Amino acid sequence: MRFRRHLNGPNIALVTVFAGFIAASTLWGGIDLAEGVPVTLQTFAVLLAGAVLGPWRGAASVVIYLILGTVGVPIFAGHSTGATAWVGPQAGFLIGFIPAAFVTGWLVRGLRRRNALTFVGAFGAAVFGGIVVLYPIGWGYLAWKLGLDFQTTVLAAVPFALVDVFKCVFVAIVATAVHRAYPWLMPAKPKATVDASPAMASGTTSTGEPEESGALATA
Repeated sequence: MRFRRHLNGPNIALVTVFAGFIAASTLWGGIDLAEGVPVTLQTFAVLLAGAVLGPWRGAASVVIYLILGTVGVPIFAGHSTGATAWVGPQAGFLIGFIPAAFVTGWLVRGLRRRNALTFVGAFGAAVFGGIVVLYPIGWGYLAWKLGLDFQTTVLAAVPFALVDVFKCVFVAIVATAVHRAYPWLMPAKPKATVDASPAMASGTTSTGEPEESGALATA
């Protein structure tokens, strides 16, 4: 089965490493700007996991991080325990990290497969996942939990959005550098040529790029 094909040592190691990276991003306590929501490196780590590993592995690393935090490991922002975090107003951001990583990874993977991944593309993917996807979930839940109106919520979110755009710049820089250095993480599809049709018909490829392994091809 396809799932079993991807469940191998390299993928498990990559997912685990990025789960640890997300956890490590909370070592700095952050700065509270509004409504008790701190500015931390957590969003950067989550978006980078998606941008580097792709949608499924990126989201899986977030899920592992959330499981560890929920069972009591003090790795959530503010080093709160799982029970405290999930009943607080920041719970929306925790659950929103999963689709944020997935969407960022899905967009980057699409660009990478077309061999069109640039800084601008990676930046746009990070902004879409980290703001367009995450903010309605995170800030929407916080507003509901605290009884805030729309205007108050937007005013509170604006400073965070400015900081998160800055984080997305670094996500794009790091992600594009990683994919240049390690193209096997998310291989681009070989460009089709006219004289390559016999090879394609026989189900083989002959390109200079490393062949996609069944485990790492569709993250």
